[in-house]
Amino acid sequence: MKWITRENVKVDRVACPWLITKFVDPQAEFLFVPTAQVEAKAKELGATPFDIEGCELGHHGEDVSFDSIVKKYRLDDPALRLLAEIVRAADGHPANPHPAGEGLRWVAFGFNALGLSDHEILESESMVYDALYAECQRRVQTK
Repeated sequence: MKWITRENVKVDRVACPWLITKFVDPQAEFLFVPTAQVEAKAKELGATPFDIEGCELGHHGEDVSFDSIVKKYRLDDPALRLLAEIVRAADGHPANPHPAGEGLRWVAFGFNALGLSDHEILESESMVYDALYAECQRRVQTK
């Protein structure tokens, strides 16, 4: 399946491809285009848009796109719910942000500042999300 979003990825547009590849669509192909082209390209290519204004898999209230994907695909994993709190704090403006969100925001903006392509950022930063998920699993198991 093809998935499409805005270019110049940061928090949610890296977290979502990680989530999709690990839990929804292991063969996913990700396309990054200028914001103004997302809707037309999605229709043209039959791609599922995410993290763009007004789309199903976007921001809704305090939820970020990561939350929307977790809900749509009914990913009922306590560690993913904890990771969603962190992504939400890094990419949104929740009333009670998770303290790890600020660090994730710094990491995401740091990768973006390295001058890598969007696909290089996805590949490089994927291990960050693997590590965060592993820590989320550890923390929910010890509760």
